[in-house]
Amino acid sequence: MSINATLFVQAIVFLILVLFTMKFVWPPIAKALDERAQKIADGLAAADRAKTELAAADQRVKQELAAASNETATRLADAERRAQAIIEEAKARANDEGNKIVAAARAEAEQQAIQAREALREQVAALAVKGAEQILRKEVNAGVHADLLNRLKTEL
Repeated sequence: MSINATLFVQAIVFLILVLFTMKFVWPPIAKALDERAQKIADGLAAADRAKTELAAADQRVKQELAAASNETATRLADAERRAQAIIEEAKARANDEGNKIVAAARAEAEQQAIQAREALREQVAALAVKGAEQILRKEVNAGVHADLLNRLKTEL
């Protein structure tokens, strides 16, 4: 065979090989490449969605933390105000109770002073009667002179 015929046959075989490759080999490879590209694109889109969802979740977490912090601060402030109110109420009750005790003590002291004055008056009246009895050297009837003794008590 001549070289031209060999080249011509090789060109035809090459064309048959190219046509066979384009018809039977190339479509599955192109399909696999397209599927692979689609999977990569889907993966990138899912990664972008996940990144956005993560950012949104992070934002929600920050908002929830801020809300919880505000709520905690509010509750602490309320508890502190209640504690101060309870303390003030207890101080007011203690002050009132102290005032009542002081008033009762003053009333009792005044009552004891009145009783002491009465006892002193009776003793002075008895001493005055005794003194008058000794001066007159006769017995004085206390029942008869009760009015006189009562006047003497009130004057003392």
